Amino acid sequence: MKSKTVLAYFAAIVTILIWGETFISTKIVLNNGLLRPADLFVFRFLIAYIGMCLFYHKRLFSESLKDELLMSGLGLTGGSLYFLTENSALAVSNASNVALIVSSTPIATAIILSLFYKDERMNRGQIVGSAIAFVGMSLVIFNGEVILELDPRGDLLALGAVICWGLYSLLMKIVLGKYDIAFLTRKVFGYGLLTMIPYFMIFGWPNVSAQAMIHNSTVWGNILYLGCVASLACFLMWNWCLDILGTVRTTNLIYLQPFFTMLIGALVLREQITWTAIAGAVILIIGMYKAVN
Repeated sequence: MKSKTVLAYFAAIVTILIWGETFISTKIVLNNGLLRPADLFVFRFLIAYIGMCLFYHKRLFSESLKDELLMSGLGLTGGSLYFLTENSALAVSNASNVALIVSSTPIATAIILSLFYKDERMNRGQIVGSAIAFVGMSLVIFNGEVILELDPRGDLLALGAVICWGLYSLLMKIVLGKYDIAFLTRKVFGYGLLTMIPYFMIFGWPNVSAQAMIHNSTVWGNILYLGCVASLACFLMWNWCLDILGTVRTTNLIYLQPFFTMLIGALVLREQITWTAIAGAVILIIGMYKAVN
């Protein structure tokens, strides 16, 4: 059991490392101008859904209509609505503001879960550790440049993304143990796609040139990576970690995402890392250690 716990921590950290890098891959794809953010989301989840259908096709539906509705909620909160609110927030607000608000996900998740499950309530050590980690994470995000340009629309949309992920964690806890992780993950992708239909009915369906896509290896290469690795593999690992470690401990590891994004940005994009960010990273790791123990 101890070895499984260690493996789960490792899997969660790898997942967060990959999710921290997806900002760069997403930026590369969108900068090419072939896809809107919503279109990219659909491509990601469509690739992941097809992959999951090939990997897991034992059953199509849940045991009851109630459970099927829960599955649609997973696809909505962890898929379509989460990505739409986060990307829309980035479009109208400062990136640092959005990153700071979205990175409060562990706190929001813990509060939402505590309303329904006593065993998922944070103890005093976890609360202190989360507070320390949040301070360190804030220093990493701002990286020596504190820019706060408050925009109620963007900040509310970012808060909406936080609440979506908290609700996703709550719904996943309800169905974990009742269904296979692979089945649950496939449902997230499937309903994530279905719940995008109202959006496209209002704002128009994806209009992508297949020829332009085929001849742009950078675009389709990153899309395949986002679909196969960042979506299919990472959602599978994350949902498994939620089952093994518990929702609060797993979600607390999200504090590491800005740290990984900073490192990848420095290595790939040659972005500068300030001493403020380094100090923040140290504080973040100390807080993380206390929060997950």
